[in-house]
Amino acid sequence: MRDAVGSFVGWLSDLIFPDAETPTRPTHKVGKGFQDASSRLHLKKRFPEDMQQLFEHDELGIAVIHTYIWYMYVTLMRGTELCNRFNFIAASRINATLITKNPTSVKNDLVDRFMAADDNTTPSLYFLPFNSGNGGHWVLVAMDLSRLIVYYLDSLSGDWSKYPSMKKTVDAAIIKFRSKKNYRNRKDITWVRVQCPQQNNSVDCEFFVLRFMRDIIALNRIDIPKMYFEEYKSYSRAHLDEMKDELCQFIVDQRII
Repeated sequence: MRDAVGSFVGWLSDLIFPDAETPTRPTHKVGKGFQDASSRLHLKKRFPEDMQQLFEHDELGIAVIHTYIWYMYVTLMRGTELCNRFNFIAASRINATLITKNPTSVKNDLVDRFMAADDNTTPSLYFLPFNSGNGGHWVLVAMDLSRLIVYYLDSLSGDWSKYPSMKKTVDAAIIKFRSKKNYRNRKDITWVRVQCPQQNNSVDCEFFVLRFMRDIIALNRIDIPKMYFEEYKSYSRAHLDEMKDELCQFIVDQRII
C-alpha cells in the first residue's frame, strides 16, 4: 500500500464496500465532509487529465504508467507461470529525485521488494521503469537476481553511465539482498546495454519503456538479447497506438473512471 502514496490507484468498483451506516458528524466538523468530497473529485479530475496525455500522445504521467502495468498483469500474467517470472517495481518509489534526497532509503525499499518474492533462485526479471527526475527521461532497468544480470534499455543513445547514482543504488540493493539471503556472490553484477528500438522525438520514452516490458512479457523471455528481439527491431506509430487502444479498453472494462 505504501507504493500508492502520492499516486492514483485504480480500483474495481465491485471491490469497494461502503459502510451500511455513516456516523453522524458533529456540526462543527461539517467542513471535513466537504474536504473529503472535494478530494475525491480532485482525484477523479486528475486521472482524466492524465489520460488526456495518452490521447494526445504527450508525455505520460505516473498514473498512466502504473495503470498500463496493471493492464499487463491482468491480461498477460495473472493466473499463469508468468507471475513467477516477471515482477514490477513502482516507479513512484525508485527514481532519480528520491535517490538524490535519500539513497539509503531507496536502496532499502528496493531490497524489501526483492525480499517479498517467494523465490529468487530461479531466473526471473524485476522491471524498474526509471525516471531521471523532474519529469525527465525514462529508461527501463530489468534485473535478473539469480544470474546477477541487469539489462538497460534506453530509447535514446547512451548507457547507464548517464545515471551513476541509479546504477550505484541498484548494485548496492542487489548485493545487500543476496547477503540477507545468504547467497554467495559468485561473480560481479553484469550490466548489459540492449540495442533496443530508438525514439525519434522528445515525448515517446514512456511509451517505449512500457512497450519494452510488454514485448518481453509477451515473448516470455528472461534473457533479453543484446540486439533486442528480431520481432521488434523498431517501433512504428502503430505499435504505440496499439498500446493506447489496449489501455483505453482496459479502463472501460475495469470501470476505472
